[in-house]
Amino acid sequence: MTDRYVVIGNPIAHSKSPQIHAMFAKQTGQAMSYERLLAPLDGFADTVQRFIVSGGRGANVTLPFKLEAFAFANQLSQRAQAAGAVNTLIFDGDRIHGDNTDGLGLVRDIQANAGVAIANQRVLLLGAGGAAQGVILPLLEQSPRSITISNRTLSKAEDLVQQFTHPALQACALDALGEAYDIVINATSAGLSGELPPLPAKIFGAGSFAYDMIYAAQPTAFMQFAQRQGASARDGLGMLVEQAAASFYVWRGVQPDTAPVYDSLRAQS
Repeated sequence: MTDRYVVIGNPIAHSKSPQIHAMFAKQTGQAMSYERLLAPLDGFADTVQRFIVSGGRGANVTLPFKLEAFAFANQLSQRAQAAGAVNTLIFDGDRIHGDNTDGLGLVRDIQANAGVAIANQRVLLLGAGGAAQGVILPLLEQSPRSITISNRTLSKAEDLVQQFTHPALQACALDALGEAYDIVINATSAGLSGELPPLPAKIFGAGSFAYDMIYAAQPTAFMQFAQRQGASARDGLGMLVEQAAASFYVWRGVQPDTAPVYDSLRAQS
């Protein structure tokens, strides 16, 4: 019997998740299907409930429903609680378990795929919205020397620092950044419109590693800016694949090999 999974969002036609999970299922011999499911902007809960009733086993959740998925779940993982959002749902009887694999996907792509260690490094996290909040706990678990959260609105960065209350965390206004960091992660939405956050060039040094959480066929404006300052740069395609693999493991108890899936997607872009 084939177990059914979906990715729920609005819009959703662009999602690469069905292709990714089809490759994972074939590779690991799992009997499962995975499709896109468009939910009305005011009908997330009803859409999920209908999918559960029809026999659905789990779902990924993408924009703009990650906060609604957090509220919909009746059980939350520690990383979902820390992120304040859910991108993975598991349905088991009356239990609706919410998880968040975004931060884990980021960490795995940086360390395992890019070969950049986070431990004892100075990390700059740009942005203080949901994307940033979702990756703070997994980053902290890697024991960085520090994580500086920087945002146009400083109070939002300060709110995140207070929320996590960790000695490695600190907040700084964008225009007050005055040193080079080992790892600079762009968690802002500026890149979605091809824009560059107002960044001082001195945040990058010759040995800096720049990571943009979005992905595109060509290097993003953030990546190009970092490279002009001598930094190496990587986009978020690997994060997409790794967070999907983490969801797949949560559902199936099997860890797929992400490298061939990443290579296949990169070749298509």
